[in-house]
Amino acid sequence: MKITALTENTSCREDLGYEHGLSLFIETAETTLLFDMGQSDLFARNAEKLGVDLREAEKAVLSHGHYDHGGGLRTFLALNDRAPVYLSRYAFDEVFNAEGKYIGLDPALKSSSRLVFVGEEKALSPSMHLYGCNDRERAYPPDSAGLSVLREGRRIPDDFRHEQYLLIEEHGTRVLISGCSHKGIRDLIAWFRPDVLVGGFHLMKKAPGAELEPYVQALGSCGAELFTCHCTGEAQFRYLQERMENLYYLSAGESIVL
Repeated sequence: MKITALTENTSCREDLGYEHGLSLFIETAETTLLFDMGQSDLFARNAEKLGVDLREAEKAVLSHGHYDHGGGLRTFLALNDRAPVYLSRYAFDEVFNAEGKYIGLDPALKSSSRLVFVGEEKALSPSMHLYGCNDRERAYPPDSAGLSVLREGRRIPDDFRHEQYLLIEEHGTRVLISGCSHKGIRDLIAWFRPDVLVGGFHLMKKAPGAELEPYVQALGSCGAELFTCHCTGEAQFRYLQERMENLYYLSAGESIVL
């Protein structure tokens, strides 16, 4: 399996752009899949420079309904005319940041025939499954980090029901792909017990120090290799990495081979 970061908050090459967002291209023994599409068409421009032909992607997954993961959806639908895009049935919830700015998907795309809306679980292949986890018990209290969703005419803290996770099992290895881990990275580790986890941890608003120590304890001893990026935060990553032996950063242009 090969996982290549097409776009992320940082870049490993001067000729590759970067933005606050995430897009991963995943190649397995069975299929090729695009996971998230960043906030613009940058993922496609970087893919071309990296020799990744997005027209050949057989599937696509949108992890959740935020602009920095689904802003490139229109670009992908135009570029690739065959791949279904799997997203939560709640992906078009009206969501806002802490300042009240709309940060959701373009509602004009909701009617696209290419979109496949997913409930709590969906098998994409015998070795590849999507999970919503909305029905799972959380050991840690949810943290909306100031994000909100419009429900029944009023804004309430977002419970991230629109977020889903991709589990790939290949050659005896369990690989979990998460866009932002909004439902809680520690709970995700407990729910899935992956051998490898790739994605953002959404810790960028937590100050390095006492707030991050519980994550050092939980993640450092979880037994998985952790490749993080995007919303973890660079200062937060450095703090964690200095105290953990199983944490690595994934920038645009870099690949993981498993």
